[in-house]
Amino acid sequence: MKRLSGWDSLLLSSETPNVHQHTLKIAVVDTSQFEGEPTFDAFLETFRERLPDLDPFRYELVDVPLHLHRPVWRQGADIDFGYHVRKVAVPDPYGRAGLDALIGQIASTPLDRSRPLWELYYAEGLAENRVAVIGKVHHALADGVASANLMARAMEWPGTGAGGSRSGGDAESLSAAALLAFAVRDHLGQLAGLPGVLKEVVVGAYRLQRRARARRRHPALAERFNPPPTFLNRKLSAGRAFATATLSLDEVRATSRHLEATVNDVVLAIAAGGLRTLLIERDGSPDDALIASVPAATDTSPDRIAGNELSTMLVSLPVQIADPTERLRLIRTATRMAKEDNESLGPATVGKGLRYVPPAAARATFRWMSRREAPNQLFNLIVSNVPGPRERGRIAGAVVTEIYSVGPLAAGSAMNMTVWSYVDQLNISVLCDDLAFDDVHTATDAFIAAFAELRAAAGLGQTTTEMAEALPQVSVRRTRSEASQGR
Repeated sequence: MKRLSGWDSLLLSSETPNVHQHTLKIAVVDTSQFEGEPTFDAFLETFRERLPDLDPFRYELVDVPLHLHRPVWRQGADIDFGYHVRKVAVPDPYGRAGLDALIGQIASTPLDRSRPLWELYYAEGLAENRVAVIGKVHHALADGVASANLMARAMEWPGTGAGGSRSGGDAESLSAAALLAFAVRDHLGQLAGLPGVLKEVVVGAYRLQRRARARRRHPALAERFNPPPTFLNRKLSAGRAFATATLSLDEVRATSRHLEATVNDVVLAIAAGGLRTLLIERDGSPDDALIASVPAATDTSPDRIAGNELSTMLVSLPVQIADPTERLRLIRTATRMAKEDNESLGPATVGKGLRYVPPAAARATFRWMSRREAPNQLFNLIVSNVPGPRERGRIAGAVVTEIYSVGPLAAGSAMNMTVWSYVDQLNISVLCDDLAFDDVHTATDAFIAAFAELRAAAGLGQTTTEMAEALPQVSVRRTRSEASQGR
């Protein structure tokens, strides 16, 4: 039996029919060096062999009798491979556009809580010698760091075999008496720890408020807890749309060094520049800075493959500023302020406090929030940046050429932009609800253009728009231009 953390429980409680809480991990695989015939059956057999390294895939939720405690994970559950691992076909127009459309469809349905909370899709017809493996995993099972470590265990790396230490084992048998005994012990332990957590929350909140009072108000940055309304901030639909794009990681790093910023600052500047373009096209010229929720892991251990150890920072994105280098300068200031706030409160304080939130109260609150025709009251969108492997992984000899990842949407916030670096690529994934854009590649177009604009303003020359190992980019604007010229 494995208990859920405060964040795990919140992510379960916040799921509603239109706000799903699964994450997506996508690996594009070149099968030309696969050990044998690259078929679905061969992939399924390879996955079966890897499963003992992937313990969380055998967790399933078990309710405590009378709901006297939040659910627990039962370990070692049996896996119905016919249900969890599926063969699908990439639809026309195939390539990146077809794959992204397929992923949007997969993202549009919630996971079945009566089964282990994951699904795996083997997508054929992507391109010559290319398939995609699409993992759909509930966020309660693993955050970004845990998911990255879990993905690493499923692959082989130069000089090693498959990662991880094998365990597996038979399914746990959890009687009602055992569950009730656990609930009593855990509640008693939580009660004993409550005074310390309350003290930590009060002290952290005091430090945070004192720092906020002492800090000079910056007119170009957003006020905390006051995100301006945009076309992305409303009641979500249940459907999802997905798009990807790839930039050169070397060019992103060179840009960050040249402008004396971090890679994460540059990612946020790309987000701000792209959002500025989208807002001008949809809402007119933006007048106010937006607020991005930027998740951060509080436990980055390479051995952690399950659970959520999170904090989140609210970072101002000055989309109203036309000069891209000035936007980056302001983002450096905004991220410094957000990091100071996070340290003042305590990175793990929110997670500790969430242990004491009654799941029933959380469910009722999030159901109400998901039904409201209103924007999110904390932020406009989610922007996440996860550093990935620096070497290419393999699956039974087949080379993983690209990796993409994206987290869920939040109530009243219809965009999640997740960046995952892999070898020499900076891979951008954008998840929106299906009402946000006619084609969500409009957003990835805008983010690529924002990076090119930043590099040009910094005097760094041309920007690479096609990476050697990556699928060709999708450009909505170029397609529209060619169509208008009768091509």
